[in-house]
Amino acid sequence: MAIGSTDLTSSELRGMDDDKLVDELRKAKEELFNLRFQSATGQLDNHGRLRAVRKDIARIYTEMRERELGIGSAPAKSEA
Repeated sequence: MAIGSTDLTSSELRGMDDDKLVDELRKAKEELFNLRFQSATGQLDNHGRLRAVRKDIARIYTEMRERELGIGSAPAKSEA
């Protein structure tokens, strides 16, 4: 893990509903874009963060695909 990263663990992702996963994916892709931009302009301090964010995106895609195939399931919604 990169120092100071907020890496998402697989157990955290399993606890999220589908909408939250999509939102996390959007935020991670946006962060990756910003990190790539910083890297291209020579302003990136922590190059390990690029790898950490790419892994987070892969974890999110994996969880989404598992749910699509029926291997994993979204948490049950509590109706009050």
